[in-house]
Amino acid sequence: MDYQPSPLQRDRLAYRRRQTMLSVVVAAASTLGLGVLLLVAVTHAPGWPRVRFSFLDPTSARDAFPDVLRGLWLNVRLLVFCALGSLAVGLGIATLRTLRPAIFFPLRVLANSYTYVFRGAPLIIVLYLFTFGVPGLRLTGTPPVLVLGGAALVVTYGAYLAEVFRAGIESVHPSQRAAARSLGLTYRQAMRHVVLPQAVRRVAPPMLNDLVALQKDVGLISLAGPIDAIRAAQIKEAELANYTPFVVAGVLFVLLAIPLVAVTDWVTLRAARRQGAA
Repeated sequence: MDYQPSPLQRDRLAYRRRQTMLSVVVAAASTLGLGVLLLVAVTHAPGWPRVRFSFLDPTSARDAFPDVLRGLWLNVRLLVFCALGSLAVGLGIATLRTLRPAIFFPLRVLANSYTYVFRGAPLIIVLYLFTFGVPGLRLTGTPPVLVLGGAALVVTYGAYLAEVFRAGIESVHPSQRAAARSLGLTYRQAMRHVVLPQAVRRVAPPMLNDLVALQKDVGLISLAGPIDAIRAAQIKEAELANYTPFVVAGVLFVLLAIPLVAVTDWVTLRAARRQGAA
């Protein structure tokens, strides 16, 4: 026999649906009202006509869009390689920092020094050192500036991700390692099959947040000269004497970030639900 809710339960469900609908209506109305107020305040400001021409000119946007979009493709490729490199470097450094035997003490010192230095150094300074300092040495086989800029991003964000991974590794209870070793697994096997899968799952939300930040900072590569979206916007701004190309580049970066931000929010919500259920 199929389950039939009681009249009291049906009344409760109907009340919850009404409250949900009321909350949605109130939220939509308040958001619309705030948007209208902001729109009226901005468009009625004394300097609005000049700001609209300087930053929101449709003709300038249409002229700059193709060049900025081509530059954005460079940012996308750089983001993919830097994200993979940062994850690999961060995981490797975090593993070195969690080595227990005394013989690995020098490696732990080097890993700690790396995270302290590159987490504290401003990214723009690291970029200048890699893209201008390294070529200044005039060494044979020096990589192109784009590669050096990507390396600067990798070592900087690798330091941040190393701390994220280390926190995840240390959050795994020591009994997990002990149980793995009692089953005959070596230290490396225990880390690979028992500790790291749990650690990565636990730190997925903050790790994705760092990747969102990396997605924005790849635009700093324009400081070294490569023509990415920001540099293309700067060139068009000088050509058109209008700042609208920068707005076009900003909108494209936001659109590029939306999928990653959505995934981050979904993973965060999923982790919260899992923790609540536990």
